[in-house]
Amino acid sequence: MTQASHRRTILKFLAGAPLWAAGLAQAAGPRRVGGLIEQAKSQPNVSQRIDTISRALIGARYQARTLIGGPNRTEVFVVREDAFDCVTYNEFVLAAAMARDVPEFEDALRKIRYHKGEVAWRERNHYYADWSRNNVDNGVCRPVDLGTIVKLEKSSDSEPGLGRRSWTLDVTPQAAMQANPTKLLAGDIVGFVSRRANLDYFHTGFVAFGAKGELLLRHASSTRRRVIDERMASFIAVNGPKYVTVLRPQEPQR
Repeated sequence: MTQASHRRTILKFLAGAPLWAAGLAQAAGPRRVGGLIEQAKSQPNVSQRIDTISRALIGARYQARTLIGGPNRTEVFVVREDAFDCVTYNEFVLAAAMARDVPEFEDALRKIRYHKGEVAWRERNHYYADWSRNNVDNGVCRPVDLGTIVKLEKSSDSEPGLGRRSWTLDVTPQAAMQANPTKLLAGDIVGFVSRRANLDYFHTGFVAFGAKGELLLRHASSTRRRVIDERMASFIAVNGPKYVTVLRPQEPQR
């Protein structure tokens, strides 16, 4: 990355601070991510590190639209440690679980959020269908086979400036996921396919398990306005998704 592009994409750690107004703000030092990485280091695999880090963030508040950039506006590499939407929560936790220190976290987050790690608005994974595809292609995740695969055609033009996007998704009936909890690991990433014609997915979160082995969804909830654990069956009953996809994060190649 050139010095000029680095300045354009300064990492903004905004622990405990509101999203800034238009223009560049002074970068604040990372306050929490380093500690979370250290806390999870002793865990032997990425699944357990995700479970540890994601649990530590339960109670963090929900906030949408924290990323900065647009078709005619410079993309800024933003990190929030205090507030997340469902995707930025997944990204933060996954990057921290992949990293041994803060610089590795920064590199991992770029790789997860942006196609080929290029911090540019058009390279951002605006749609979860693109997020999933790119993070399988780059080796961050792999699909989990739950035994029943359905091909589903989806398209959307809901993101201004990108035009219409179309995807062929390999999806699983949500009932098959709920019927096969032993095929899931804590830290697996669930994407909930939208039933709307002009939207690919409507939500995502991590698989977790309760004290009695019950299947949970750990996610940044827009209705509860914070990161929570929720029974997977309850979330599905309220929101009514027909299909899901499940990705399993992989150990980083070093």
